Amino acid sequence: MKVIDLSGQWTASRTDSREGIPAQVPGCIHTDLMAAGEIPDPYYRDSETSLFWIGQTDWTYTRTFDVDSVLLSYQRVLLQCDGLDTLATVFVNHRKVGAADNQFRRWEFDIKRFLFEGANRIEIRFRSTFPAIKAKMRGRKLTPLEDRLDRIAGGNWLRKSPCNYGWDWGPKCVTCGIWRPIKIIAWDTARIEDVHIRQKHLEGGEVQLSIDVSVQRKSIKKLHAEVSVYDGKKLATRKRAALRNDRVRLRLGIPDPKIWWPNGMGRQPLYDVNVELIEDRESGFLATAVLDTVKKTVGLRILKLIQEKDRWGKSFFFEVNGKRFFAKGANWIPADTFVTRISPEAYEGQIRSAADANMNMLRVWGGGIYEEDVFYELCDRYGICIWQDFMFACSAYPAFDDRYLENVEIEAEEQVARLRHHPCLALWCGNNELEQIKSIIGDDREAGQMSWTEYKALFDRLLPGVVKRLDPDRDYWPSSPHSPVGDRDDHNNPRCGDAHLWDVWHGRKPFEWYRSCEHRFNSEFGFQSFPEPRVVEGYTEPEDRNITSYVMEHHQRSVIGNSAIIDTMLEWFRLPSRFAMTLWLSQILQGMAIKYAVENWRRQMPRGMGTLYWQLNDCWPVASWSSIDYQGNWKALHYMARQFYSPLLISAVEDIAKRKLDVYISSDRLSSGSGEIGIDITDTHGVRIRKE
Repeated sequence: MKVIDLSGQWTASRTDSREGIPAQVPGCIHTDLMAAGEIPDPYYRDSETSLFWIGQTDWTYTRTFDVDSVLLSYQRVLLQCDGLDTLATVFVNHRKVGAADNQFRRWEFDIKRFLFEGANRIEIRFRSTFPAIKAKMRGRKLTPLEDRLDRIAGGNWLRKSPCNYGWDWGPKCVTCGIWRPIKIIAWDTARIEDVHIRQKHLEGGEVQLSIDVSVQRKSIKKLHAEVSVYDGKKLATRKRAALRNDRVRLRLGIPDPKIWWPNGMGRQPLYDVNVELIEDRESGFLATAVLDTVKKTVGLRILKLIQEKDRWGKSFFFEVNGKRFFAKGANWIPADTFVTRISPEAYEGQIRSAADANMNMLRVWGGGIYEEDVFYELCDRYGICIWQDFMFACSAYPAFDDRYLENVEIEAEEQVARLRHHPCLALWCGNNELEQIKSIIGDDREAGQMSWTEYKALFDRLLPGVVKRLDPDRDYWPSSPHSPVGDRDDHNNPRCGDAHLWDVWHGRKPFEWYRSCEHRFNSEFGFQSFPEPRVVEGYTEPEDRNITSYVMEHHQRSVIGNSAIIDTMLEWFRLPSRFAMTLWLSQILQGMAIKYAVENWRRQMPRGMGTLYWQLNDCWPVASWSSIDYQGNWKALHYMARQFYSPLLISAVEDIAKRKLDVYISSDRLSSGSGEIGIDITDTHGVRIRKE
């Protein structure tokens, strides 16, 4: 096998222009234009609005690459594009080789007949998504993401990151570009097509790996697969077997297996699994040759969702290695609108911060992207379990279109196969909030609703079918929120399923309302705050630094945002006299809101067994529900989360009328213990009133 890496330096230009700028691949047009000095930072003040033309423009990426006679001698020469964003046509030496229409898929094109020895040219033309959306919207109506301050209508027609068209915490910067690696792969005999690793935990603690290997073949030569499993640098076990009908299954026992646990429950030992495709040669200096290699890392554990009848209804909790645990965490959105500039170090900072706050789960929300490999690798290392949404959120989708469903099925197959080996992966979920939003599903076709028949075709058959076929050891959940008992429209049923509780933020109910909630698993709830002054100073001028200024409101995408913060602040505090103190106090207010909620639900264990607040992170500097701002700074909420997510939590509930204080202990520890509690009651100046 021979590989030519085409990542690195390209040239980008408007499709209708010959003038180009240097471009970096992987990357996107916005970051290329910024690097070339052609546009200002879209995050500064309201620059975003003057840059909307970028998403309305067609762009072309080009570069040259050298081909030698050796490459041309291979039977198969493929162009492998791991990610094209989104409507792309690919040309090699001015001849069309293929097209793409799904940001989330890998695209491969056979280019052997288009190449010649010497310098070759590749060109990828990206069409603006807006004409395609407009054309589709002239046909059947489809309830869109709302076309208002925070969103552009129509993105639901395409397989592209939904929040790229704006959200109530993100900008409207519609990207395009080669956003994941691109390379040429040449091969003759065969290459590995798929590796599926499953594990079986036997009585007595023994663990057996079952590894299915399938290949693409171009010859009838004898092939073997050899699997080597490493515990660190030490070889734990190895086995080889011949392929039959282009596939083989190998079973390997792991001696003295080390078990993987979520953060706070134990360690996270990992095993490296190397799979080599070997050709047996009848002559020549070498008796065998390695044709292809695939490497994956696994953790040994049993992780599943438990739903069973109990005295409160039907449970919803996760169990690992036979131990139930309370899911403590948050929701994850893309860490930058321009996702290609998120560095591995930035990912690690966010995941480490989650672990440092005693979190054990993140939900990868369905309006963003299927994250980079490094994200899941870090979650494996830090013990952060992943609730993984498929990329559908808050909109009707064209599930009536067979071609659309075929496109989605390939997308789902590729993503499930890519991620299923990760020990952190806990659950596949079909979508975000489609069952919750009444305008999306129903019989009113003229209003753009998708019918329940169409909904079920996508979320009750297609996606769970892919999961069952390709990742049968993982659970599937159709929507978040979802109630599996009774009326499906009762999406926040407190007796079963998961819930999104927004009564405090959108409903303006007091923080104490959370204490009335008895839901089984709380996968979304939140309260906003502003970033710290230093971050705000980075996107404003001095004259902008007022909560109600145009620029500050531009960096607030929730319709009720600033008023909800200030109105609630006045219920708890005096209004600060300085702008900076308003920013800081908003963070304390946010932390208090989530503290009220989480402490209540942890007191209710095992009735309620999970809290994932909205949200962990930001994609740009903005007022939002995050506990970590765009620059990676912890807000007050995150510091509070380290306390209210502590393995051993002491919390109190006051009864003002009875002048009574009830003290509770909530423990996530796997073993019992004993100790003493001391209580100090002070006034607001810190003067002790009473000690117990």
